[in-house]
Amino acid sequence: MFKMMKEDIEVVFEQDPAARSYLEVILTYSGLHAIWAHRLAHAFFKKKLFFIARVISQISRFFTGIEIHPGAKIGRRFFIDHGMGVVIGETCEIGDNVTVFQGVTLGGTGKEKGKRHPTIKDNALIATGAKVLGSITIGENSKIGAGSVVLKEVPPNSTVVGVPGRVVIQDGKRIKKDKDLNHCDLPDPIADRFKELENELNLLKQELDGLRKERIEVNGHSNL
Repeated sequence: MFKMMKEDIEVVFEQDPAARSYLEVILTYSGLHAIWAHRLAHAFFKKKLFFIARVISQISRFFTGIEIHPGAKIGRRFFIDHGMGVVIGETCEIGDNVTVFQGVTLGGTGKEKGKRHPTIKDNALIATGAKVLGSITIGENSKIGAGSVVLKEVPPNSTVVGVPGRVVIQDGKRIKKDKDLNHCDLPDPIADRFKELENELNLLKQELDGLRKERIEVNGHSNL
């Protein structure tokens, strides 16, 4: 248990350049508090002490603003940056070395029974405000861009952006170990499509201008 807690603290220093001291991290990082509370709640949940588990999770939610159902399975070195508004559902499964930012929802799509929340594989990163919904899998080393809504499976080594989420990079670049993601420099498939339409309009204008010139020349010769 203490080894895992030490890992949780170490990953904060690896992922957050604002972290300055162990005391600061232990006392002030709500994401860390939420993870530790979840580990305790999950232990009670596995022993079928569901009421105690839910009480712990709700107390944690009150103090941290992060709601993690005690039934969720979370691996090692899980990092929640800032964390306010993060929601993780009951049947969610999260691998090792996963990072999520504030406002992320790992939720279901309805009232279905059984496995109804996402599975997040190792080394994935889910950026600010992203929503991953349903019993889908986010592959290893994948990145979900800020504000994306993901409703379909994401293959490993992919970058997903947009609403609904689209895979825009897959196996294109080596994923760095620290999983840094520049939120301001993500591919934008919608903007790219608008650019293509603009180029097509410019070509049509050029063809139309050419036809007008030909018509003027033909009419001019006719008058002669």
